[in-house]
Amino acid sequence: MAIGELKAGEVLFVGAGPGDPELITVKGLRALQQADVVVYAGSLVNPALLDECPQGCEVHDSAPLNLDQVLDILIAGCRANKKVVRLHTGDPALYGAIQEQMEALDVAGIGYAVIPGVTATFAAAASLKQELTLPGVSQTMTLTRLAGRTPVPEPEQLQRLAANGGTICLYLSVGMMDKLVADLLAGGIFTEQTPVAVVYRASWPDEKTVEGTLADIAEKVADAGITRQALILVGEVLNARSKGVPEKSKLYDPGFAHGYRK
Repeated sequence: MAIGELKAGEVLFVGAGPGDPELITVKGLRALQQADVVVYAGSLVNPALLDECPQGCEVHDSAPLNLDQVLDILIAGCRANKKVVRLHTGDPALYGAIQEQMEALDVAGIGYAVIPGVTATFAAAASLKQELTLPGVSQTMTLTRLAGRTPVPEPEQLQRLAANGGTICLYLSVGMMDKLVADLLAGGIFTEQTPVAVVYRASWPDEKTVEGTLADIAEKVADAGITRQALILVGEVLNARSKGVPEKSKLYDPGFAHGYRK
């Protein structure tokens, strides 16, 4: 079954990517180019993508709207048999608040589909020219956030996750760097020498990167004036660019056979 087809009378949730308008998927771009109604996350989605909407397309910024107001626009468009796109930043499945929208559409008897997008973690890794899973270093990546106005379940508190090590990527947390550092260290695996990279507005023209360790990253981020819209990457994989890869992948090892190479 094809993922995410734009159909009249249904809502298509589209991942806009992290910022660079060329990082939207081909399918997502085509959906924008054919839409009759677009509701976009104005505080985060690059407005350059709206230039792809056809003439006469209704375009609504969801930033000043509440959930009911967003749903009113989506449902009205569908009931008028229009092609409706709900454009979310990054990938809609990650901190996108799409579940509550889909539940309401179920109640209204309106169909929907989803087109995935590039999340900020991968844009940040690309900017850093860094692989996030390295043999002998980390084979696990955790995407999480600190509790703010939206709470985090107790078993998922950062110090508990940090006790597993690996690579941790934190969203929506750069305004709480002191607590973030304290929680990471409390896990007992990371140390003050553990490398950290903070990427502000990954893939946007004004992207900014701050690198350091858990000992000094909070001060460096404060000096850089970064308080929002930044992705925080933590883990020993970040040392690979200066220290090299300690263990090569088996995938291309000449002595490693698999189904495509004897």
